[in-house]
Amino acid sequence: MYSIFQFVHSIWAYLVLVVLVIATINSLVGFFGKKEYGAKDMRLALFTLITMHIQLLIGLVLFFVSPNGLNAISTNGMGGLSSTARKLAVEHPTLMIIAVVLVTIGYSKHKKQRLSTPKFKKLAIFYTIALFAVLAIIPWNQWF
Repeated sequence: MYSIFQFVHSIWAYLVLVVLVIATINSLVGFFGKKEYGAKDMRLALFTLITMHIQLLIGLVLFFVSPNGLNAISTNGMGGLSSTARKLAVEHPTLMIIAVVLVTIGYSKHKKQRLSTPKFKKLAIFYTIALFAVLAIIPWNQWF
């Protein structure tokens, strides 16, 4: 079961990263280009939110079934984790949860705006910060 969730988590991560990059660029272009917010923008923001939440759910399951997650913490304790193990068991899940929260807040706040520029501004701010968080904590050495 662990290997299946790890595979799905890794493959889905590519989709999440691509969609988050596209949504971030779209919101920045919309904000700085003073474009009108349309149905395409809404669908892209929503699809980003959905893919991030699905990845979070897969990651939470993986955290509990993986030997690198909760099992590593309970076996070695927090002080007994190597820097690599700590990154996988603590830092990666924590920062990814923060990234999902940022996307969720950005999506929720943008829906309350009536005009296009503030909508794009909310998405641009929160999605850009979330993108930097995701890029900062991806275990790149395991990805390639």
